[in-house]
Amino acid sequence: MINYEDVTKSFAKTPVLKGTSFSVAEGESVALLGANGAGKTTALRILCGLIDRDGGNVRIDGFDPAVNPIEARRLIGVVGDREGLYERLTVREYLNYFGGLHCLSRKECAAAIDRVVTLLRLEALLERRTAGFSQGERMKVSLARALLHAPKLLVLDEPTRGLDVPSVRLLRDVLNRYREDGGALLFSSHVMQEVDALADRILVMAEGQIVANGTSTQLIAQANVTGLEDAFVRLARMEELV
Repeated sequence: MINYEDVTKSFAKTPVLKGTSFSVAEGESVALLGANGAGKTTALRILCGLIDRDGGNVRIDGFDPAVNPIEARRLIGVVGDREGLYERLTVREYLNYFGGLHCLSRKECAAAIDRVVTLLRLEALLERRTAGFSQGERMKVSLARALLHAPKLLVLDEPTRGLDVPSVRLLRDVLNRYREDGGALLFSSHVMQEVDALADRILVMAEGQIVANGTSTQLIAQANVTGLEDAFVRLARMEELV
């Protein structure tokens, strides 16, 4: 599904990614776990074709997002660190707009909107403009947009940031249903509970590199500690900062 090989990226001559490599298989849920500034968001933006890499190779089902952006983006749904809502549009208008961008016919788009509205319990919001929505409501609309074209892969950048407990529970339920239908997940986070609940495999990222890769149990054993948080601190070489 994803092959990410030796990717490098610098901003103003400051290295952010330093030969980052990882993979995600079809149907797999992988968490990118790292502190702020570790390079998680940059890695995801390169994967989605939002910024160019300096070196290395990236493929999504064989498509390079820098060379074949349309083909690559058809395969993925993205929930970024900003929701990207158009506040003058109602939820229905917003979803219709993105359905058109994905080349869905009117009939296909209407059916897709019905599907995501039911999944995310958006019925009460469908005819409202998104201006003034709560963080949880904004997340649901953003996720509905990402799921509209039935992508094979969902990419999420810290999806539970700022959410209350009911919104987090709904998000987890939706993502688990998506995986049951065969979808793959790649998400960044520094919230241990979120990672433990959603990830089959965890990539620990520090200073622009993947420094550990395994299940929660494997990482705990590798670090010789008793919990995932302690394993992360040790494997990410953060002990001197704690």
